[in-house]
Amino acid sequence: MEDQSLAVQMRARRSEMMLGTLEGVALRLFEERGFASVTVDEIAAEAQISARTFYRYFPAKEDVLQVVTDRRSEALANTLAARPADEPPLQSLRQALEAVLSAEDPVVVRRWIAVVQATPSVLKAVVGGIQLKSQRVMADFFGSRLSLPGDALVPTMLAAAAGGVIMAAHTRWFFVGGDLAATVSESLEVLETGFGSGPQHWGPSTPPTTAPPGAS
Repeated sequence: MEDQSLAVQMRARRSEMMLGTLEGVALRLFEERGFASVTVDEIAAEAQISARTFYRYFPAKEDVLQVVTDRRSEALANTLAARPADEPPLQSLRQALEAVLSAEDPVVVRRWIAVVQATPSVLKAVVGGIQLKSQRVMADFFGSRLSLPGDALVPTMLAAAAGGVIMAAHTRWFFVGGDLAATVSESLEVLETGFGSGPQHWGPSTPPTTAPPGAS
């Protein structure tokens, strides 16, 4: 049983390494020559594998652009789960993201942003992937802290607000430079200050009472 478990772990590790290799090669070629000009055969040849092996990992070359989102979403979910239960939720998100982004390769992230920015045909799919994956992780986390379903209004809007700040921080980092993790953390701190860090600020508001027409 232990040998089988070790074998599974080794296969998973090899698969993870191949994904990283294909992602790095593809992003470099996309950045150098343009996304539309690069074929799967060329990516495979550069990575010294067959096109058939490439398709074991990705249905199409467009799917390479989802790797950053997939990897980040999984890491964020795991990191958020480890945050203290009594910590203000936005603070947990800010610190979890800082840890996740600090572990990423900035060269890969910068190439990813450059390729997506230069290729309007893939932008919708990438943004959609972020909304379905990363923002879903955040909404589920906020919901768990507020004892609400992840698709309830408040968790969904908090996740959308945080997602917008994160994307804006990435854009600023891409053009201005610096440290991505610190830029995102500082940007989320602006959001945290604006909302207030505690859940007491996020409850449903009571609509104002409106007097009926003609009432004095």
